[in-house]
Amino acid sequence: MYMNESLFKDFLSNREILWLGINFSQAKFTRQGLDFSQEIMQHYFQDWNKLILNDQKKYDIRMSFRKPIMQYDLSLVTKINKTAKASNILVPHISFKDVLQEEGVREYVAQYPVVSDIRFALTFLVESFDTLAKTASIWVIIFQTADAEPVLCEKFLKTPGGFGARNYWARTFYNLLFDIKKQDYLRWENMVKEPELQHPDIINPII
Repeated sequence: MYMNESLFKDFLSNREILWLGINFSQAKFTRQGLDFSQEIMQHYFQDWNKLILNDQKKYDIRMSFRKPIMQYDLSLVTKINKTAKASNILVPHISFKDVLQEEGVREYVAQYPVVSDIRFALTFLVESFDTLAKTASIWVIIFQTADAEPVLCEKFLKTPGGFGARNYWARTFYNLLFDIKKQDYLRWENMVKEPELQHPDIINPII
């Protein structure tokens, strides 16, 4: 994972977050179980993004990221997702060459042209939906909108569940947000927490 500790400390104290949506443009899907036409795939991209907006109680970004104020703008991700071609996304199996590297993800985020008064933005970048391994690989990305400077980039592996392709993979986003709320956000906080100063008498005990 990558974290800019200085910027992340600012992010912790900020009350707002801009949700940009789920980016599928770099994704790879195993063809088995996800052999969609271009039209159907684009429909699913839109549907998975709409789920988070339409059911914010279930997919609770505010609670997961401790931000009482969430704004959203899906226009950039919607535009990017439209460039994704089924012929490029669908593969027989997920291999090492399909895995995104942290440096490449950071460079990719640096190209995000976002104009907003909200300082920090959040997006999910899907790396893969692997039907054979029953696993989704998703990058959580926080960056500063003014200069697209990455604040945090971390990859998570989550298990799908449920009936129907839409709900089956939507479960991975629910699991991701739930786990961030319960454990990962606290882990991030602890990574930038200042060490407590010891009492002088403990450092140099009086005899």
